[in-house]
Amino acid sequence: MADIDPDELERTIERTRADLARTVDAIADRVSPRRVAERGVARVRANAEHLLSTVGSTVGDVVGLAGPPRPALGPDEGEGPDDLWVDRERARELAPVLIGVGAVLVVGAAIMLWRRRRR
Repeated sequence: MADIDPDELERTIERTRADLARTVDAIADRVSPRRVAERGVARVRANAEHLLSTVGSTVGDVVGLAGPPRPALGPDEGEGPDDLWVDRERARELAPVLIGVGAVLVVGAAIMLWRRRRR
């Protein structure tokens, strides 16, 4: 038999056990339902933010909201209810687009619910 130092063998076994314990803990953490749910929520949130920014920029381009900025209000000028839609023409152009986006979202949600119930 080869010359094996029992103390060295014991240290190697302990290192291997520690490595194995870390690996098992990492696997357990990765597959835990809580972590899986957190990753799923983060993925959905990122997709929703991307979708909203894409839709927002598309709607802005279609309606032409990227036009010249409104002048800044003075210190004694408040923004009352009548000042919210200064440009009435843009508001009239924006309404059908917003209604269309809402309709698409409602139809998409209905399709998703219908597919889930079929499973």
